[in-house]
Amino acid sequence: MNTSNTTTSNALLPSEKRAAWSLSLIYIVRMLGLFIVLPVFSLFGDHYTHNTPLLIGVAIGIYGLLQACLQIPFGMLSDRIGRKKVITIGLVLLAIGSVVAATSESIYGVIVGRALQGAGAIAAALMALAADLTRDEQRTKVMASLGASIGFAFILALILGPLLIGWFSIDGLFWLTAASAVVGIILLHTTVPNPARCQYSSDTGANVATMKKLLGNRQLLRLDASIFMLHLLITAVFFAVPLGLRDAGVATEKQWLVYLPAVVLSIGVMIPLIIWGEKKAMRAVLLLCIGGMALTQALFAGPAIMGVQITVALLFVGITCFFSFLNTLEALLPSLVSRLAPAAAKGSAMGIYSSSQFLGAFVGGAGAGWLYGSVGPAGLYLVMAGLCLVWGLLLIGFQPPRKMATHRRALSDEERSRGSDFVAELEAQPGVEEVVIRLEEGVAYLKVDRARFEAVS
Repeated sequence: MNTSNTTTSNALLPSEKRAAWSLSLIYIVRMLGLFIVLPVFSLFGDHYTHNTPLLIGVAIGIYGLLQACLQIPFGMLSDRIGRKKVITIGLVLLAIGSVVAATSESIYGVIVGRALQGAGAIAAALMALAADLTRDEQRTKVMASLGASIGFAFILALILGPLLIGWFSIDGLFWLTAASAVVGIILLHTTVPNPARCQYSSDTGANVATMKKLLGNRQLLRLDASIFMLHLLITAVFFAVPLGLRDAGVATEKQWLVYLPAVVLSIGVMIPLIIWGEKKAMRAVLLLCIGGMALTQALFAGPAIMGVQITVALLFVGITCFFSFLNTLEALLPSLVSRLAPAAAKGSAMGIYSSSQFLGAFVGGAGAGWLYGSVGPAGLYLVMAGLCLVWGLLLIGFQPPRKMATHRRALSDEERSRGSDFVAELEAQPGVEEVVIRLEEGVAYLKVDRARFEAVS
């Protein structure tokens, strides 16, 4: 094989690089707008009229309910009217919701604003646009950059939220989100290439009939329940922890000084855990992380149970441990979903997974507000610890998959006409375990064992 040709096929084209960085920026803008109030909102919720702990929690998490309900319909709509139109609508909703929240004096107005922010559910449309703009062999790289941008947006929000609140009010953060949505629209229409065509892809798009079948897959449901629980915990913890830091004497605008080193230290724990899980003991690592999160919740609750004030040092240890296990699970869970998803069903599997994630954020926000108001921070943390134990029991029966991958292969006109003979030929390739032909997409989806698969030339 010609080396130069191999190098060319393995490298992103200039248009693909442009699509990757511009779409990642839009993803960051979008998710940063949703996350930036997470580490500070509970500290300022009592500034609004009609506030209660429950309503403050609903305001934090309501975006997740709308995201869970609308991201798949928005993705399907983008197949019909175009990706950029749907993404623009989503960013306009983000801007409108931010303005509503910024100008509201009542907690109910903030809830409406946050709901509008979440209603612009463009994640599926962004993924579909990325698929339209990249070749099959480069798609994994671009999708990885989009996934990494979400994690980066979350970490950035933890730093910028407390830092900027020292210069602006909570309303100022919402105004900043509105401005960032406008920047996202400008990026979309000035830097993101226009696709030659918009075509549904089973690798990135959800299909209702396929989703119904996947809901009977117990292994995938365990992972869906896991991401639900993880984001429930994230939202609940960041309802209570900022209040704990304030009570321990850390000013709101200084709390980023706790979060930043905790995130950095957590990376040193996360990387060995991921390597261990991928090489030897995936289920053990998952259970270790869940058990660790349960102990972290007990650590947060301990001082209140003993009737003493929690210290900044103890909070820092707990936050560092929480980030370590959180980041590990955030890296491993989507990879496991991808491996378990049947051929030509990855988009549907990830659609259910993402909806579960956002639904967890809503339940975590509303539940944390209600529990905090009813039983205080210690009661909230103990309930979270109990939920972690239930989560761990759910994963005891989980069977980690082998390192499987979905390979998407474009079909020639001759291959389309060969039918079952061509399927048998693909199935005979080393490492191929499942083949699904999608004539309407012009591709074959192959579920392959990475260790043995040799791509069909």
